[in-house]
Amino acid sequence: MKTQVGGSRCTFLCISICLGEDYDLDDKTGLGRSFDGIGSLSGGGATSRLLVNYAEPYRSQILDYLFKVCFLHLEGYEWWLMKEAKKRNPNITLIGLPWAFPGWVGNGENWPYSFPDITASYVVSWIFGAKQYHDLDIDYVGIWNERSFNSKYIKLLRYTLDKSGLERVKIIASDNLWEPISSVVIADKELQDAVEILGVHYPGTNTVPEALKTGKKLWSSEDYSTFNDNVGGGCWARILNQNYVNGKMTATISWNLVSSYYEDLPFERDGLMTAKEPWSGNYVVESPIWITAHTTQFTEPGWTYLQTVGHFTHGGSYVALTDERGNLTIITETMTHDHSVCIRPPLPSYDVTDQNVTFHLKGTFASISELQVWHSRFDFKTNKTALFQNIKPIKVTEGSFSIELDVDEVYTFTTVRNGQRGSYPDPPPSAPFPKSYKDDFDVSGNPYFSEAPNFADQTGVFEYFTNQTDPGPHVSTLRQVVTQRPVTWVADADQTISVIGDYQWQDLMVSCDIYMESVHAGGVFIAVRVNKGGGVVRSTRGVFLWVYADGTYKVTNDLNGMTVLAEGMSGTRARVWYTLTLTVKGNYASADLDGYPLWKNAVLWEPRHGWAAIGTSSFELAQFDNFAIEALA
Repeated sequence: MKTQVGGSRCTFLCISICLGEDYDLDDKTGLGRSFDGIGSLSGGGATSRLLVNYAEPYRSQILDYLFKVCFLHLEGYEWWLMKEAKKRNPNITLIGLPWAFPGWVGNGENWPYSFPDITASYVVSWIFGAKQYHDLDIDYVGIWNERSFNSKYIKLLRYTLDKSGLERVKIIASDNLWEPISSVVIADKELQDAVEILGVHYPGTNTVPEALKTGKKLWSSEDYSTFNDNVGGGCWARILNQNYVNGKMTATISWNLVSSYYEDLPFERDGLMTAKEPWSGNYVVESPIWITAHTTQFTEPGWTYLQTVGHFTHGGSYVALTDERGNLTIITETMTHDHSVCIRPPLPSYDVTDQNVTFHLKGTFASISELQVWHSRFDFKTNKTALFQNIKPIKVTEGSFSIELDVDEVYTFTTVRNGQRGSYPDPPPSAPFPKSYKDDFDVSGNPYFSEAPNFADQTGVFEYFTNQTDPGPHVSTLRQVVTQRPVTWVADADQTISVIGDYQWQDLMVSCDIYMESVHAGGVFIAVRVNKGGGVVRSTRGVFLWVYADGTYKVTNDLNGMTVLAEGMSGTRARVWYTLTLTVKGNYASADLDGYPLWKNAVLWEPRHGWAAIGTSSFELAQFDNFAIEALA
């Protein structure tokens, strides 16, 4: 970095290598839009699932990085996570956005709008439950993530909220594309009154004229979704500035908050930081965390953008915000194309070069004499990236200062003096999932978390259960509790499944006590080498051992149960506990029921590795106990 005070252009080295331009920052002609914050989504795939299993102090350290040290999040998933966020930032904004709905909302249809009064009542009940049971005030609610909206439903939701005394809860629509929601809002006065925010997903920093014509606040209500290496950090830096410069969007919300899910699930490491090893305590504060701090440590929701924001002549962008009480914060970014590509949409080519810029502070900012400086530089050649460094303040002389901007840099210049780069001692080193693992699901009293550590539900819900009817050995179990297929967002499996372990496991022995509750129709499985989850769970392959309440068993190579490796009679029935053991070595699989062989040496070829899993053959009640894994290779 080279700096020069006053209004003169570059000297010495800058004469030959730098391009100089002047930019005014002025509030005399009025201000721009109000800044609403930077946030993140937790959910849409159980993205924070493993976070709750971290031991202290590492769990609190991660939460501090997410909610205290750096920035405001707009949050929408687990009750525990929202409460932890509120502890660290009482002013945090909470948003609820349905990805799916309970099956009864659709009354047998995979559609939430056939009975809009039922859907609206469900959403309002959820908001009341947040307050009654968790003391959480939900501030905004969405319609249906990236799916069709229904104007009748939106109006009815607004009416139901108001009738229930929830006038303060505002509606975001439609968490999809700019159109058709923008045009429909313009044409429908009642809908216009019902909707507070136009929220769009992955806008590529651009808006459309109709959205601006609505006069509504515009948010990028889901964005980023990019691998969180330094290119991901560059993507985040570019869109945080340019979502406002290009699209007048006053909030940008990242999917997702924290990559706290098994890394081989879809969208690996797409969080702002990574915390996927509760068994080791390891976590990584990735570059997007510090890029976020460039804005959120020196502004607050309610600050206002200046109208004088824009693009640098030689590439990059700048924004400036004020609290209208004399404070000023300027954020610049000069991210090059290849070092700031987001996962979507495609990024058109553009050029950025080293340049010298001079800012002229005018209006109420003309008397500023010094600015604090925070700097990040992405170094893609020598891997000497430096993030969110507090460097020497810059003097402002006669209302002007100059700065030489290299490519792939982010700067904050601010009158705010309380910025900090919070840090903790390094966490423990990374380690694979334990090769020997057991869980008897025996939790005393009323467990704070309802899900067992390290199990990641892909379809269905597996929760701790106290079995009041059991005489002794199976009082505390894990129970699959969803009994009706939800109104789904993606093509979820017809079976329920929860995965656990190391995706690289090949040879493995898994055992588990199982209990079918559905007479005649019940069925459960244990599995190894499970190779898929998330939105592609329907095509999951692996080695699945099924037993059924009709007295049969089968071994399949897929979750759908279509590729049968072995089958026969098991004598199993509902409401009896059995112990299943499944062993896979190389190309052969065998299984025991209560210690007696069901079959030996079934031949299999694919997949070669994957997680362990438990699940049910349909949406039905079933229990699991004394789960154990021994990884053999």
